[in-house]
Amino acid sequence: MESLAQRLGLDFSEKIEDSRVDLAFLERLPLQFARANNVLPLEESDGKLLVATGDPSNLAVLDELRGLFGLPLEIILVPPHVVLEAINHLYSRVSGSAQDVVQELEGEDLSTIATELNEPRDLLDLSDEAPVIRLLNSILFQAVKERASDIHIEPYEREVEVRFRIDGILYKILSPPKVVQEAIISRVKIMAGLNIAERRLPQDGRIRVVVAGRDVDIRVSLIPTFYGERVVLRLLDKKKGLISLEDMGLSVSGVKAMERLLCRSNGIILVTGPTGSGKSTTLYAALNCINSPDKNIITIEDPIEYQLKGVGQIQVNHKIDLTFANGLRSILRQDPDIIMV
Repeated sequence: MESLAQRLGLDFSEKIEDSRVDLAFLERLPLQFARANNVLPLEESDGKLLVATGDPSNLAVLDELRGLFGLPLEIILVPPHVVLEAINHLYSRVSGSAQDVVQELEGEDLSTIATELNEPRDLLDLSDEAPVIRLLNSILFQAVKERASDIHIEPYEREVEVRFRIDGILYKILSPPKVVQEAIISRVKIMAGLNIAERRLPQDGRIRVVVAGRDVDIRVSLIPTFYGERVVLRLLDKKKGLISLEDMGLSVSGVKAMERLLCRSNGIILVTGPTGSGKSTTLYAALNCINSPDKNIITIEDPIEYQLKGVGQIQVNHKIDLTFANGLRSILRQDPDIIMV
């Protein structure tokens, strides 16, 4: 990259020093924009804004930065992974989020965990709770704020690692001390109504919380590992989950092709992709497109992520042998027009 910088007449740096970053600029630039475009505003120098990026050819993005900050830019070429690491590190300082709560855990009695809330309260209103509870609340709030699809809480020998999956990619967010591991996991179990004493078997549950007035359902999965239980929380934001085909980012021709397929009287449509790629969003958008009073639509899901008016939705329940196979057999006797699995 250094030779590329020389050819383009740009400065090159292999690292980004915290001392060179003015956090006031970060507060004005959305985190998602910085990550998606691999750009990081640093500081103002001689009337110019220094910007670190791994892609100096993205002129449209640079033009947006000029318009946003009202300053001419001086570009510094930095390896993309270094820019991304700096973005994650520095934006966590701007938000003052979960990392601040970690500092307050020193000397706290972590043996007592608050009981489950009877009604979902807004996480913004829980600032007076115990540090461990505020830590988990801060993690949840930050995840929703950054539009994460999943939260990973992973125990290791000397620390606990928290990662967010954003746009299909996992990012390390913070590393709380090992001493808070059991308290965090116990708090998750309490909120999900799971067995706190059971640490040998996988457990699944569900949490409903309110974040800044938005209802968020959280699918909880715990599995035992060598260094303790590993937790994955799948976030289901009800307000942003149900969208139309037009809002999914498809081209006009792509939307029309999808609508033609959905309007066929027979056939099957397979939706595949990795974790967090938008499979559920696509399926619900498709159902929204064809849902009407003249159609009998039935789904069998595990879990039901979003409630659809006018659609019969069945929740799989292995405890009573309501499996996908058994459910499908029963659905066929319900005179369905459309089935979604």
